[in-house]
Amino acid sequence: MVVFSFFSIFLLYLLIHYAVLMLGNDQPTLPRLPVSMPERGAILDRNGRYLALQIRFADVSVWRPSITDIDFLSNEISTILDMTPLEIRSRINASESNFLYLRRQIDDSTARRLSALLEEKKIRGVMVQPIVGRVYPERNLASQVIGFVGDRNRGLEGIEFAFNDVLDGVDNNGKGSQVVLTIDTYVQHILTQIAAKTMEESGAEAVMFVAMDPRTGEILGSASLPDFDPNNIRASDAASRMNRPVIWAFEPGSTFKVFSLAALMESGAISGNTTFICNGVYTPSRGTPINCLGNHGRVRAREIIIHSCNAGAAYASDNINSSAFYQLLSNFGFGARTGAGSPGETAGYLVPSSNWSERSKPTIAFGQEIAVSAYQILQAATAIANDGVLVQPKIVSRIISADGRTETEWSSGISRRVVSAETARAMRSYMADTATSIGTGWRAAVGDMSLGVKTGTAQIIDPVTRRYSDTDFIASCVALLPAEILRLFCIWLL
Repeated sequence: MVVFSFFSIFLLYLLIHYAVLMLGNDQPTLPRLPVSMPERGAILDRNGRYLALQIRFADVSVWRPSITDIDFLSNEISTILDMTPLEIRSRINASESNFLYLRRQIDDSTARRLSALLEEKKIRGVMVQPIVGRVYPERNLASQVIGFVGDRNRGLEGIEFAFNDVLDGVDNNGKGSQVVLTIDTYVQHILTQIAAKTMEESGAEAVMFVAMDPRTGEILGSASLPDFDPNNIRASDAASRMNRPVIWAFEPGSTFKVFSLAALMESGAISGNTTFICNGVYTPSRGTPINCLGNHGRVRAREIIIHSCNAGAAYASDNINSSAFYQLLSNFGFGARTGAGSPGETAGYLVPSSNWSERSKPTIAFGQEIAVSAYQILQAATAIANDGVLVQPKIVSRIISADGRTETEWSSGISRRVVSAETARAMRSYMADTATSIGTGWRAAVGDMSLGVKTGTAQIIDPVTRRYSDTDFIASCVALLPAEILRLFCIWLL
């Protein structure tokens, strides 16, 4: 009997409490943010510049049954909300529900001004609810790398997704750690500007520019257009959100000759003085002949790189068995993810040699029948830059704890030797000649700067015909500078 009476009194209390709320007593205004509200850690560039951070917002809502004077309400709050009184009245009157939002995500200072006004004027029916939200101060800059969060402040793409557990601080009493990227905002801005100019002048559907320090594997800039503004994710589409340097796998074309020739020289299958004859076509012992883009005559490895001779690369591949060639290319990292730190990374496409056709080995030698990502090309080129030692790329530099006392270096993997120093130096020498007036990369020459390059043009499969397109293609260039003492590696793709 005592228990029954207790619950009866408790239920009566609840009914009275909700009746008071429904009949229009004062609504809660803006309280201070609860201590327990999660604080998502910031994302910064290598110099400490904010790329993503959490700030306080507030949602402004209306409960229509509590409104006593809609005209007075509309006139008083219109200026603070940057709305006209008519707009406010129309929104309230047109709502089919008693509850509606007037404004979402107003800034904290505006929310506090509105809260003070509601209390001062004793305006009923308007509520100011504190929330937290993500802001991206650099807007589109490196947006595909950074990613974005959803309505519940959880990462959905990019670094926001890959390092969500570190950023959200769920395992650290709601205090998220900071993620510091290897990106340099200044370099990123320059690459984005160049990409935009290239896209406008060429009419390309997409453009990528990536810059990297091959000694450390640090990605200094990764620009991909079209891009998007993570502050306004609903205005974007899947194409603009795609982190192409990481996700997109494509046939590299002639840029791949640097690695296939290096593999052949390292294996001993050919030397720098081994000679081949290019008469404009590669004629295999069996199968269909493969055309070359020129009649280059007598060529060695140097001329194959300088003139981008498909026939020469194909003839060179005849001197190695498929299994050994496959293993050497795998050592460069092709056919496997780099583990740079960005989610959704492709492993590319390198079929085991047991499944190769008669045509596979020569076509792979000049960059067809294989698919790579821009980051895989970056990784492979570090072996050429570092005298044969491959360094895995990374986009995250370190993690800083919420209290700022602990910094943890983030590593994508260990370095390993892929080719000898002699082979790597030979390739750099060939690439330096390619940037002169006698090479296919002469357009890349910049004044007196020592530059090593390798250009490439690859066809694209037409999704309708399932054959190579007659009009669409991928143009690319790998560049090492300066060519003698490598400091920066970059790749750009159209």
